[in-house]
This record gives sequence, structure tokens and C-alpha cells, in this order.
Amino acid sequence: MNLEERIQAFATLGDFLSQFSTNGIVKKESIPYNDLFFEGFKHQLKLAKEHNGWFTNENILFTLDNWSNALTNSNIKQFVQNYSFKEIDSKKVAIIMAGNIPLVGFHDFFCVLLSGHNVLVKQSSNDKHLLPYLAKYLEYAAPGFKDKITFTEGKLENFDAVIATGSDNTARYFEYYFKGKPSIIRKNRNSVAILTGKETEDQLSRLSNDIFRYYGLGCRNVSKIFLPKNYDFENFFKAMYNWHPIINESKYANNYDYNKAVYLMSEFDMLENGFLMIKEDASYASPIATVFYEHYESLESLKKKLDTDSEKIQCVVSDNLVDNTIVFGETQNPQLGDYADGVDTLSFLLKI
Repeated sequence: MNLEERIQAFATLGDFLSQFSTNGIVKKESIPYNDLFFEGFKHQLKLAKEHNGWFTNENILFTLDNWSNALTNSNIKQFVQNYSFKEIDSKKVAIIMAGNIPLVGFHDFFCVLLSGHNVLVKQSSNDKHLLPYLAKYLEYAAPGFKDKITFTEGKLENFDAVIATGSDNTARYFEYYFKGKPSIIRKNRNSVAILTGKETEDQLSRLSNDIFRYYGLGCRNVSKIFLPKNYDFENFFKAMYNWHPIINESKYANNYDYNKAVYLMSEFDMLENGFLMIKEDASYASPIATVFYEHYESLESLKKKLDTDSEKIQCVVSDNLVDNTIVFGETQNPQLGDYADGVDTLSFLLKI
């Protein structure tokens, strides 16, 4: 397969995914192989939801919406235009995927196949239903992908490079186990927002999406906010209110009740509104239903802190207060070139 054929295969997959949207699941005419795959994928969505209580219909369909929008012929061509795709000696690249949000490892999978390599996938047990089915669709859309995609539940063997995503603890194991192999090893990261108190109601409302989407389980979710001294939380809490139905989700409510009890028994100071707790804390990783906050003396001192802690941070949300900022409400809408941890996966793959 040449690059153009690989691009077209993923664009065809994007067309297939366009039928599964937050606006509804609607079968379209003229989608290739739809009679074979449409009803089956609906069943996979059901299985994914039953297997993992965090994978609600809304969150799964939100993910599929994003990938459908990203996987167009023009988007993929724009994504690859700054790379040199020479004839490469195809290697087998292993991917160890996380399972915190639906299809969280798809971008790595996409990059490996797009670059011309073979992929060996070890999925998380929390997210094992969606990707194999989409991989089978790809093989129908482009038979050249057959024998280039392998899934395993056992020990990874006979591979040439690895992309592994996990916690700080598992990263140490990965670094030891995969030493001597070209690798990208990803650790814990969290996203932050910088507020000044001058944000509009719309900006704060959009920030609520950055906080609550996927229940806050993603590395692109805002888990900490930086605030000026004497920040008034009134407008912040008002803007969060559109997400209040989240407390009706049992898994979220259980975490909210548990963490609230821990804070109260420990006599920690915190603010809460019935579905979200705000706690002053120097850490970046906050528990579910909690957002940490920290005051800053000046934007200059905050910039230095963020630079120092850059390896702990995935995204910074603000009203253009720092370099490489993300506007409010867009953390969960990454583009193809928004690499996890800022590591250029495609460049890595084209050099191995």
C-alpha cells in the first residue's frame, strides 16, 4: 500500500464513523461495507458500555464524532504534508494502550499504520471492544492492511519498537522492560486552566466541558485551576451548573460521596455545590468530582512554574495568557497534530 491508499482507507473509516454521532445513530446510504459492519458496530457500542460503566453512550459517541471529523481525506493530507514518507522497511510496532477514555490509543494506532509499519496492539481490559472492530473494517476498506494489524492479550513478543501509555509507576517498568528498543513511554499528565476573574460566562461554561467530559478521567481534562488572590468562585460555580445532571450517574456519585467524606473527616477546607468539589492543593492530579486550585502571585511567576512542571502537564487552558494555550472548551477536541505529551509520534515512526 502506498501513502495515498492508506490515507483513503482511514478517510473511508471516518465516513463510516460519521453515522455514530452525539446527534444520533443514523445509517447512511453509500457507506462502503455498511451492511456488514453497521449493526455489528452498534452491538460493540453496547458491549463497551456494559463492560465499562464510565463509557456512557454520550462519551463513546463524542469520541466517535471527533474521529469522524478528524479522519477526512483533506485533514489527513494536511497532517502528513510536513513529513517525508520515503519507502520504509516495515517494522512491527507494539502499542500498549490505556483504557481511561474510549479509543484513547487510536491516535497511536492511526500513526503506526499511516507510516507504513505493522502494529501489534495490547489493549486495556477497560477498552477492548471498539478498536478490533474498527480494525476489521479497515481491512475490508483496504485489504493491504490485512496481516499488518495484530491484537494480543498475552506477552508482547517479536516487535521492533514500542509506544506505551501508563502511570508513572508502570512507566518505570516499561522503561526497564523495553530498554534497547526505540520507544515512546508516556506517564501521568494532567491539564490545567489559568483564570484571572475576567472570564466571560461563555468561557467559564466552556471550561466546564474541559472539566467534566469523560468524568474528568482523561489527561486532557482540566483537573487544576490557577487563580489570582481573592478569586470569587460565584461565577465559576454558576458556569459549572449545566453539568449538574452528572451527579445522577452512579459511578460518579459514588466517587463524589467518597471523596467528600474523606475531605470532611480530614477537616480539609473545600467548596462544593452538590456535584463538584474545589480544594486548594499543590498537586495536579485531582480525584473524580474534585478540581484542585492554587493561587498565583503574578503571571510571570506562574509561567515559570508551568515551565518547571511541564512534564506533568498535558494542556494549558486560558484566554491566551501563555504560549501554546488552548481556548476554553477545546481540550477534548484535539486535532491530528496535537500529540500526547508533545512527542511527535509520526516523526518517531518514520525514523525507526
